[in-house]
Amino acid sequence: MILDAPRRSVFTPLQIAQLPTDLRELLATDYGLLVLLGVFVLEGAMLLYVVPSELVVPGALALLGGSVETVVAVVAVAVVGATVGQYALFSVTKRVGRERLLRSRWFRVSDDALARFEGWFDRWGPVVVPLTNTLLFTRGMVTVPAGLADMDDRQFVLLSALGTLSFQSILAGLYLWFGTVL
Repeated sequence: MILDAPRRSVFTPLQIAQLPTDLRELLATDYGLLVLLGVFVLEGAMLLYVVPSELVVPGALALLGGSVETVVAVVAVAVVGATVGQYALFSVTKRVGRERLLRSRWFRVSDDALARFEGWFDRWGPVVVPLTNTLLFTRGMVTVPAGLADMDDRQFVLLSALGTLSFQSILAGLYLWFGTVL
């Protein structure tokens, strides 16, 4: 769904060029927000390795436009999608456990990296969920330790959504700021 004309900035060509061609074409259709939702579900479940998640919201805004309504819609879709994906991974982790998850072909986190994030969760507790969802390169990484620690489902969903809202709002704000400053 194209909500308004795309915003043009110095960064627009870079953001759009970083997105895979098929994804760019799908986002530019009337089903753009639905496609974006699917992308973020995959990203939240740690199954999206095609494009860095940090480029998806700015790329979507470059294609769909930068009006307040579009920004709110894109950020909301990103939060819902990533939270659904993270909750799916959280639930799978609770059911299958650490060792089975590490043996899975689709789970691309090493034992050492997972141990590091387990240490973060053990030390800081649930507060690390929104914190790591707000930071580059750590997004979603404590989803598995939270599932292994048998964290309450509702608490996880709320904290995951809060961190994702923070991260995606920062990305959208930076996109808009750089788009108007330059």
